[in-house]
Amino acid sequence: MRSYQPDLTPPWKKSAPAPEVPADPDLVVEEVTTGFCGAVIRCEKTAAGPTVTLEDRFGKHRVFPMEPRGFLLEGRVVTLVRPSAGGLVRPARTASGSVAVPGARARVARAGRIYVEGRHDAELVERVWGDDLRIEGVVVEYLEGIDDLPAIVREFSPGPDARLGVLVDHLVPGSKESRIAAQISDGNVLVAGHPYIDVWEAVKPSSVGIAGWPAVPRGQDWKTGVCRSLGWEENTGAAWQRILSTVRSYRDLEPALLGRVEELIDFVTAPPTDV
Repeated sequence: MRSYQPDLTPPWKKSAPAPEVPADPDLVVEEVTTGFCGAVIRCEKTAAGPTVTLEDRFGKHRVFPMEPRGFLLEGRVVTLVRPSAGGLVRPARTASGSVAVPGARARVARAGRIYVEGRHDAELVERVWGDDLRIEGVVVEYLEGIDDLPAIVREFSPGPDARLGVLVDHLVPGSKESRIAAQISDGNVLVAGHPYIDVWEAVKPSSVGIAGWPAVPRGQDWKTGVCRSLGWEENTGAAWQRILSTVRSYRDLEPALLGRVEELIDFVTAPPTDV
């Protein structure tokens, strides 16, 4: 009787061994069966075997078994293995909450832009989203108000390869800002706004160390009125620096502003489409 080896698979049908890659933090891989792509944030040992948790760019988490040939790394099939003891830590975060990319160089600036109303708005966006914007190549410029927004948009000449996002203060129904924004109908322009009279209010009072933002009588300069009510020196520049110094991350900002800025960044960085 002829003797056979246990493995009867023809040689040309055998899969080549996949290289083993430690599942180090921030390693970006794609799970082969679902196509889910994300950065490694943790590995765990379970009764069914080791698992890895991935986080995509939107902050969504998925847990996958660390099976042989289960992931793609830069297009190559690999087998993820647990990193050395003590080697796995929570990935560093930018101020906006995104996974940090250590050593990343700023991208060449896109043709698209994000316009904000004033210097304080621009400084706040830079404080929280600056790292993300440099990686994406998005430049933020500030305007002195939006009274001439239709003319500013025409001068910018937006297009599929040069989208324009505009962040507007006090964009609520019936406001002057809402009437101006309604004049913009170009599909390559997105006007998004928060409900606050000034971007100062988008900083959480608890972060600034106050009980709440004071109500300022109609007809009075809002920033000056805030300083008076809070007993601060009536120097709006110094007051703003005081406020800005309390902002360390997105957690110090109100959701109504966070969502609008993220929306503008996604709009400007989206792949070009015909409108």
